[in-house]
Amino acid sequence: MKFVSSVLRKVIYPSISKMGLFHRAAAEGLAIITYHGVVPEEYKPEDSQLDGNLVTAYQLREQLRLLKKHYSVISPETFIRWRNEQEALPRRAVLLTCDDGLLNCLTDMVPALREEKLTCLFFVTGASAQSSRRMLWYEELLLILLRTPKERVEIAVGDVFLIGELRAREERRALWWHAVKNLSRLRPEARELFLDQARLQLEVDVKADLKVASGTFCRRFGLMTISELHDLASAGMTIGAHTLTHPVLSLAPPPLGYEEVARSRLELEASLGMPVWAFAYPFGDPQSVTTEILTMPRTAGFTAAFLNTGGGLGTDLPQFALPRVHVTSDMNLGEFEAHVSGFYAMLQRRAGRESSSTAAVHA
Repeated sequence: MKFVSSVLRKVIYPSISKMGLFHRAAAEGLAIITYHGVVPEEYKPEDSQLDGNLVTAYQLREQLRLLKKHYSVISPETFIRWRNEQEALPRRAVLLTCDDGLLNCLTDMVPALREEKLTCLFFVTGASAQSSRRMLWYEELLLILLRTPKERVEIAVGDVFLIGELRAREERRALWWHAVKNLSRLRPEARELFLDQARLQLEVDVKADLKVASGTFCRRFGLMTISELHDLASAGMTIGAHTLTHPVLSLAPPPLGYEEVARSRLELEASLGMPVWAFAYPFGDPQSVTTEILTMPRTAGFTAAFLNTGGGLGTDLPQFALPRVHVTSDMNLGEFEAHVSGFYAMLQRRAGRESSSTAAVHA
């Protein structure tokens, strides 16, 4: 199966895309695309787990130009008017979104968007409603685990433990994800105490590098501040909410999860002085978004909420479970269009039906 997948990605998708078959056969509807930022040119990737969601400026421009040539890229304002039944979608409509609110969204992504005369819906966390520079806690933790010279870790804060060997990179990644799941259950203050212990015991503190806003590290890992959010809005971009601190919502106690959702809108609206109508679920995969969590954005006053999987033209578009095409650094242009056009989603649906039929025959 891996061989078949590789041939699809590297040979078949690019060939079909070059022949123009994807956009000619594309279904009607809306494809929503999600980015996570642009790698600063001088930055040297540290780990695929850490940097695999960011595209290069060259990839972004290639993708934007393909969309402009063969699809109809709509603004977030057109999207919300369509949702309110005030406007029809054009053929092969595409909406651009971007999660997390990294500084490179402003410094490296917005110039490409403005050059192509396109706009994007940026989802940011509550940290960007502040004037001080922060970084995503789970990215900081992975950096600490990857950079430490220590070969073993033993950290305990309350009932959250991180104990294990750090000899191989795979061990460090596994411990990191175990910690992310457990720390998502905690309030932000308790999570910060855990990170304090990690910095101290593992002898790695990356926060000093955030102080230089023009520096490569800050552009890669720093989150935008409130003044930079105003710059983003002044550039014609739309701002949505992405929780207060980006936990795995399915693992947080429901009251804490709802607080993460609701307060992110309130804090951003208070700081920006403008409505925040859109919400994106952190991580946004089926494991992190339960049925209960899907009810939270509506209750919190949002108009629409976005997942991070399952997108493409021809897919269903539930108002509070909007699917998106998740763009990654290893996605070539042909594979990108296979997702946008809905071809990839169609193959997935067909494979699911065939699996169900096979299971029924053998039942």
